Amino acid sequence: MIEHVSMVCSSSKKSRKFYEAVLKPLGYECDMEYGDSFGFKDAQWRHDFWVTKGKTKTPTHIAFLAKNKKQIDEFHAAALKASGENNGKPGPREDYAGYAAFVLDLDGNNVEAVIWEGTPVSKKKAKKK
Repeated sequence: MIEHVSMVCSSSKKSRKFYEAVLKPLGYECDMEYGDSFGFKDAQWRHDFWVTKGKTKTPTHIAFLAKNKKQIDEFHAAALKASGENNGKPGPREDYAGYAAFVLDLDGNNVEAVIWEGTPVSKKKAKKK
């Protein structure tokens, strides 16, 4: 089990504001600060997501589990309002997830909110062995 993830950002303070807005619909709250790093806690009070200042190199992808479609829609809208870039509007994802949305954060990281319930069945037939 992953305990926490740190997202390296060119400006942790700007990224803190971005992620405060984006993760609020998913139940996250930023309430921990350690130097230029900021910890976000989930509904179980686990600080499993951090933003920290550093040199950004290759953008990464991180997905947050949502409870319902409404949270994903609000996540996506909040990201766009907070200067994020659309990287996949909210909706079902064939061969992937029941419902998901993707945005690029201020450093080009691909951030996703997803639910697995109602995951569409692939239209491709499974190969028989």
